[in-house]
Amino acid sequence: MTESNRRRFLQQSILLASGMLGAGAHAASSTSPVAMTRHGRVRGYRDDGIQVFKGVRYGADTAARRFMAPVAPLAWDGVRDALEHGASSPQSSREDAVSEDCLFLNVYTPALRDGAKRPVMVYIHGGAYNNGSGSSPLYDGVRLCRRGDVVVVTVNHRLNAFGYLYLARHDDLYADSGNAGQLDLILALRWVRDNIAEFGGDPANVTVFGQSGGGAKIATLMAMPAAASLFHRAATMSGQQVTASGPLNATLRAHAILDTLKLPPERIGAIRTMPFQRIVEVLGTRDPVLPFGGVSFAPVLDERNLLRHPFYPDAPGQSAHIPMMIGNTHDEIRAFLGGDPANFALSWEQLPAKLAPNMRVDIQPEAVIAAYRKLYPSLSPSDLFFKITTASRSWRGAIIEAEERAKSGSPAFVYQLNWATPKDGGKFGAPHASDIQLVFDNIAKPGATAIGPQAQTMADMMSEAFIAFARSGVPAARTLPRWEAYDLARRQTMIFDVPPRMEDDPRGAERRLFAKVPYVQPGS
Repeated sequence: MTESNRRRFLQQSILLASGMLGAGAHAASSTSPVAMTRHGRVRGYRDDGIQVFKGVRYGADTAARRFMAPVAPLAWDGVRDALEHGASSPQSSREDAVSEDCLFLNVYTPALRDGAKRPVMVYIHGGAYNNGSGSSPLYDGVRLCRRGDVVVVTVNHRLNAFGYLYLARHDDLYADSGNAGQLDLILALRWVRDNIAEFGGDPANVTVFGQSGGGAKIATLMAMPAAASLFHRAATMSGQQVTASGPLNATLRAHAILDTLKLPPERIGAIRTMPFQRIVEVLGTRDPVLPFGGVSFAPVLDERNLLRHPFYPDAPGQSAHIPMMIGNTHDEIRAFLGGDPANFALSWEQLPAKLAPNMRVDIQPEAVIAAYRKLYPSLSPSDLFFKITTASRSWRGAIIEAEERAKSGSPAFVYQLNWATPKDGGKFGAPHASDIQLVFDNIAKPGATAIGPQAQTMADMMSEAFIAFARSGVPAARTLPRWEAYDLARRQTMIFDVPPRMEDDPRGAERRLFAKVPYVQPGS
């Protein structure tokens, strides 16, 4: 065992041990709530009046079906405890426990079997398509349930190579490999359809909402035939998928992974049986298509599960009837590039070279800088660096999706989070992921960054808007002005701030500047 592997093993052992020690935190008792699912009974616990069921199995262990479509679990006898989160998909980021046996979900509900037909809010986590789980404290559904009398579900599914490594051009056995992670989500939504009434939810009123990669997964589900009718509203938070990965580029990425594993085509079958840790070790293989980063994993236009790009050349017709929210934060990229102190001290001379690789579109940086200096003459080079990269590489996809919805006659409700937390002196503004804690009303949870006297006001505002949207398809909250749907004439956008306001075409000059440059989603 190498030293690096030894350290990794010790870290995982410590994490596993700490998870086991925490297993008694919600001990089962004779008064614990018990729910009947189609596969068997599960026992949860109560938290502040809400009944919680964690680690509920919705799919069988995927280890035996690596790179294949998931299947439903076998039924079980007796009552299984649902007191702790299930394992997360294998990944390179730090999660408490990882395993290919990762098809678990968590349910938060005010009551069981009472026929109340509450709106169901299914949250799909971010972390691109590579990392994360539905187990973060920020996704705890207790406060959302109490505030809105809704049922909240969070879900784990296969990620990175396990969910999106496209091997179909090598062997028909892997026909579903490029979209296995999406098929997991579809299986979870079928579980919701078939079981959520037992948990007091309405299977005919299911909202999917997700941030970053979660939003991108939702945009893709909106174009997947197998997902049709499984959800009835969709909300994406700083996560968009305009184009999927092309099958030939996806094959190049698969080759890069296979080459790093030293597996020639005639030995490709070995990737199904090798320890999953070996695959995790090569996830950082350099992408053979993009000029930056490790291999990009994303849904694949495989002509089997995904027959068209999610939002190209237009909005998917199968989802035209589904109300949609599309949101972004004002300072998205500060979350990604704000960790380097040098980015807060740029000179005008340094700015063009710094922008060139970070805009992710092919446009002359000097021309962009000149335009922005006219728009914002008082801003520093660093301020413009964050502003330009946010507009060019993050916000752009959301605008395209909103435009295509408007063109199709089924517009979206669009928002922009402007409120900046005073944490760290306010240097990060309203960065990527800062809306999660507000939507879940979880500003006191570990990992939250919203502080100060306005933080709870913002959480009230955003959580109530999302609850209203889940209930009726319109985010008409008492704390907000009338929220108008987005159209191409005015581009109406809710600005989440104190106070909130509706604004037509915010940052319109920035939008027009980048609209002249063709947009191809990185990874496509």
